[in-house]
Amino acid sequence: MTKRRPIIGGNWKMQTDVESGMLLAGDITDSIEACENCDVVVYPPFIYLQAIDSVLGQSALVLGAQDIWHESNGAFTGEISAEMLQDIGVQSVLVGHSERRHILGETYEIIGKKVHASLAGGFQTVLCVGETLEQREAGNTLRIVLAQLKSGLEGVSVEQMQMVVIAYEPVWAIGTGKTASPEDAQSVHKEIRECVRGLYDEIVADTLRIQYGGSVKPDNAAELFTCPDIDGALVGGASLSADSFNAIVTAACSS
Repeated sequence: MTKRRPIIGGNWKMQTDVESGMLLAGDITDSIEACENCDVVVYPPFIYLQAIDSVLGQSALVLGAQDIWHESNGAFTGEISAEMLQDIGVQSVLVGHSERRHILGETYEIIGKKVHASLAGGFQTVLCVGETLEQREAGNTLRIVLAQLKSGLEGVSVEQMQMVVIAYEPVWAIGTGKTASPEDAQSVHKEIRECVRGLYDEIVADTLRIQYGGSVKPDNAAELFTCPDIDGALVGGASLSADSFNAIVTAACSS
């Protein structure tokens, strides 16, 4: 890892309840107090955001939301606006997670609008990109990943890029126990950074943080974090255990 400040995110997805979520957040908060050189974010289900925020208090643990809608208000049943997230202390938002792309059918256009809504709301915006197993086996990893990247960043200014994080999550490695080798992950991260260099400039590319996601665990985190273009992780299943998640955070802090 480079001089870029690492960032570890815990995506709880549609898991936990209010009691277990509050306990988990408390255990993470207690642990990260000793880790001052790493940003740590948790993304609970929408319904528990306010409860989790009450646990975080003045700690360094950042509250994130798993999604956002691109309109400020209106007849959008089940959706959550930037203003609503601002009301309850959210600071970071995931956009374009593979499950939203491939299970819920979100298009490049919708994801692009969400990126702009998140940035306009003042949130750190984590744009998720990644290929399926079929796309990977067909040799289309970079074509897919860079198309998602370019579409998601379309119209985003140089100034706004300070609030953007990219999360590379190969879909075939999410929740499967399979993980891209450090070499494979580094290769894609490097191509993402080079693409951003072409879209913007040297400074934006060199300061952009790119997380890896896809079955990140304590036993593989340290090796992944030695790669020069991997700046942290977006963690799924392992984020539901305070011990596992805190071990990943420690690995990032030590890298």
